[in-house]
Amino acid sequence: MRNPFRGLFRRTGGAEQRDLTAGSVPWPVEDLAAPSAVTVDGALRLAPVFAAGRLLASSVASLPIQQYRRRGDERTRIATSPLFVQPAAQGTLDDWLWRAMTSLVYRGNAVGLITERDYLEYPTRIEWLNPADVRVEDSQNLGRRGSPTEPVWRYQGVEIPAYDIVHIPWFTLPGKVWGLSPIGAYAVTVSTGLAAQRFSDDWFRSGGVPPGRFKNAEQTVNQKEANVIKRRLIQAIRSHEPIVYGKDWDYEPITVSPQEAQFVETLRLTATQVAAIYGIPPEKIGGETGGSYTYSSPEQRQIEFIQDALLPWLTKLESHLTALLPRGQYIRFNADALIRTDIATRFDTYEKGRLIGVLNRDEIRAREDMPPLPNGEGEDYTPLPIQAGTSVTVPQVRAHDDNAGLHLVRTPRGNHG
Repeated sequence: MRNPFRGLFRRTGGAEQRDLTAGSVPWPVEDLAAPSAVTVDGALRLAPVFAAGRLLASSVASLPIQQYRRRGDERTRIATSPLFVQPAAQGTLDDWLWRAMTSLVYRGNAVGLITERDYLEYPTRIEWLNPADVRVEDSQNLGRRGSPTEPVWRYQGVEIPAYDIVHIPWFTLPGKVWGLSPIGAYAVTVSTGLAAQRFSDDWFRSGGVPPGRFKNAEQTVNQKEANVIKRRLIQAIRSHEPIVYGKDWDYEPITVSPQEAQFVETLRLTATQVAAIYGIPPEKIGGETGGSYTYSSPEQRQIEFIQDALLPWLTKLESHLTALLPRGQYIRFNADALIRTDIATRFDTYEKGRLIGVLNRDEIRAREDMPPLPNGEGEDYTPLPIQAGTSVTVPQVRAHDDNAGLHLVRTPRGNHG
């Protein structure tokens, strides 16, 4: 199959690749916190920014992808396309999704180059490019080459046909193709956090503040005597023992001033603001949250994280990746895989789903990593009748070598023996 990469690197002569490493920062470290100098390379040194990207990328990459075919009102799950089996030359599907998410989170754009297609010209491999090396012309009038309706793409200065480009923007403005970069849009927030982080580093590197002052108001102490007194004082402080001194000595402990201690609060506030930018719970990246969220259950917090933080990202990925499939087919991320309840709650949910015909026994067994029943016995969706005056107990799971099914035990109310 045609590979756009081959001609690209022959023309560019193997252009230099830029890595997101600390050593690739092109400005002095002391200027790192200047808003005009903030880029992805520098922002990744800020813990909340790195944590936000790690949380979103790892969560999305861990979700299974399911592919479906829609015919009218009927939806059928089908085999996954080769694009979602081995989507790139290097790494797995997890690595591929991780690279796409980090590009979206930090650069605001995920740009892929289609390198392989099947005999129907549908993509089977896509390599995500470093958005820093991609340029797009979209400022011309509509309908003209280099406009939002007919953008011109270049990678490392070489034009790439739009047919071979897969572009997923994070936040787009009207009349623009290129998405807004969260790091660029909130450079001041990031630079404030970097400045506080640098201040904290400088403060501790310089030893913070001395523990106190030991002053003699009656006589002059030479340097040699001062060193002896200082060592004795430090030894007493470290051993948490009482300090004994004569009437001429006055000890005054030194505390951190509110201005110097403010950098801790600044770092916490920065984490909260970064969480707001990405729509994730602040406490997951070192920020603070209030209200009833603190008292909610872990399961409820995970559900809220999926709905409020992950769902917008999943929807965007699903819509763009579905556009690469044949008409009538689409993909979905199984976000329920991130929610793990206790075994009693899980099987109670299975039982209710089976009773009303939402789940069959094979689907329940698959969720518990068990094989399907033989001869199609577990494929029935027929709802189970519930007699009046009865209650449903938690189903009993009996593991047998002969692939026995899940036994849903229904006993009269009050009889749970």
